[in-house]
Amino acid sequence: MRLLRTATHAAVASSVHNKVSRRQQAQWAQQTAAAPAAAVAPAPASAAAAPAPANDMSATLEQLKQLGELRDAGILTPDEFEAKKAAILG
Repeated sequence: MRLLRTATHAAVASSVHNKVSRRQQAQWAQQTAAAPAAAVAPAPASAAAAPAPANDMSATLEQLKQLGELRDAGILTPDEFEAKKAAILG
């Protein structure tokens, strides 16, 4: 009886794994197909000046942290720091 139960569990796990794998492959194929189209299309000038979306907040904070380190190291003047910070924050 245990052998039958183990075989059933293995069959279900294998089936689920295969379904998830096929779904991931399909998503990756869609992303790969969409990536060259996005790379070829020219970006509008207004999109470059738009502020970063909320999900990029960690990237924005990292950039500000690096700017602060450059200012503290004396590489950037306070005026340059403020100008770069204003550009990042939009």
